Amino acid sequence: MRKIVVTGGHLTPAIATIDELKKYPEIEIIFIGRARAMEGDKTPSAESVVIPNLGIKFYAINAGRLQRTFTRYTLWALAKVPIGFLQALGILSQERPNAVLSFGSYVAAPVVLAAWVLGIPVITHEQTVKGGLANRLIARFAKKIAVAWEHSLEAFPKEKAILVGNPIRKELLNLKKKRVTRPVVYITGGNQGAHVINEMVLEILKDLLSEFEVCHQTGGSEVYKDFETLNALAGQLPQRLQNRYKVSKWFDTAETSEILSRASVVVGRSGANTVVETMALGIPAVFIPLVISGGDEQMKNAEVVEGLGAAVILPQDRLTPKRLLAAIRLVIEHHKTYRESAKKAKKALRLNAAVTLAKEVVALTTS
Repeated sequence: MRKIVVTGGHLTPAIATIDELKKYPEIEIIFIGRARAMEGDKTPSAESVVIPNLGIKFYAINAGRLQRTFTRYTLWALAKVPIGFLQALGILSQERPNAVLSFGSYVAAPVVLAAWVLGIPVITHEQTVKGGLANRLIARFAKKIAVAWEHSLEAFPKEKAILVGNPIRKELLNLKKKRVTRPVVYITGGNQGAHVINEMVLEILKDLLSEFEVCHQTGGSEVYKDFETLNALAGQLPQRLQNRYKVSKWFDTAETSEILSRASVVVGRSGANTVVETMALGIPAVFIPLVISGGDEQMKNAEVVEGLGAAVILPQDRLTPKRLLAAIRLVIEHHKTYRESAKKAKKALRLNAAVTLAKEVVALTTS
């Protein structure tokens, strides 16, 4: 039995690849991730909930995020960097995996460094158009760097970089679009939610529900409590509007698939996975790129889809409730045009990315 450790903060492509790795009976999968979603927040991370439910052994480490702005959590986060490395070193020494598959972010860095110290080969996957900060550091210790976009090849050493695409959940690849009587707006902030977007929705919720059905993934932050606030507001609306609003801290794969099968437009950040999944399903989008995202990587992601005519970009520094409502209305009013462009955008993807990446990491276990 050969072991592969999967790590990193980008859960969606990780799960898609894990699904493919499970097809290899000789491979045992172990996951190393975070216990909490955000620094200073008690909310469990998505991976700490989802991964054990997949029947996969899960280890949590106290990885410290290298923050770009100073907050009350900065010193504690820095102190956790060596702690995370020692924890990862202990886990890898105990499990002795044949390879490590990283999906970037700060939680992967100590695991990759520990693997390098122990002589365990590493392959890391970069989802963004412009290589992220964590993966640019991780690349120094990785044997291979798998990238999602051709543009990303330039960010890494030629002898290490390979183009595989971005792994997409198989449930979404097989999804059939359903007809709807009323446009469906899917608002998501990714695994952790997006407080800024939630604040905007709070101001225009009644207007949105007067025209559309809304499915809203808020995230489960115990700091902002957006889910509780929006749920309480919805409870004060007329019943006919309440019936058009589906709000949750987190939608699982089955729920997400059902929502995306009906979605007319996706509203959210332009993280690589949100971008790729909307492209794969041919759904138009309104993207609000995360401003502090390293190297404007989310803006670069969004610009790819906007350039294909399948999205509207609404920069956060210009974001207001009225502008968000106007952007959603624009896409819905010209839905046929945006929808046709979105369908064409799908052709820019490598839909077998999960299969390819799984083959690459399995091959690494025998090298």
